[in-house]
Amino acid sequence: VQLQASGGGLVQAGGSLRLSCAASGRTFSSYAMGWFRQAPGKEREFVAAISWSGSTTYYQDSVRGRFTISRDNAKNAGYLQMNSLKPEDTAVYYCAADYGSRTPHLPSSYDYWGQGTQVTVSS
Repeated sequence: VQLQASGGGLVQAGGSLRLSCAASGRTFSSYAMGWFRQAPGKEREFVAAISWSGSTTYYQDSVRGRFTISRDNAKNAGYLQMNSLKPEDTAVYYCAADYGSRTPHLPSSYDYWGQGTQVTVSS
């Protein structure tokens, strides 16, 4: 699976962005999908994940209620709608695909990664 994240940018605090993850290659619908982020000087951290069917979602506590993960298997795409953005959300955001692990919050569970898209939230 090849993944390409897009949709990042500069936004003021309280604003919104929608990230997209376009997939190609192997059957995207067979994979769970996750979003991670990495701020300068920090480790990559889990943001959200969604099962292959879209029926189950997971969120980091700090984004729950503000971010929504979704997917459209017919379009081989995943999304991360980010609302009420805060300066601490500033990071490079990565999408990733995971075939069958039960630990969607761990980066090591993912088999494929996109290149990342920068999100900057100004105060």
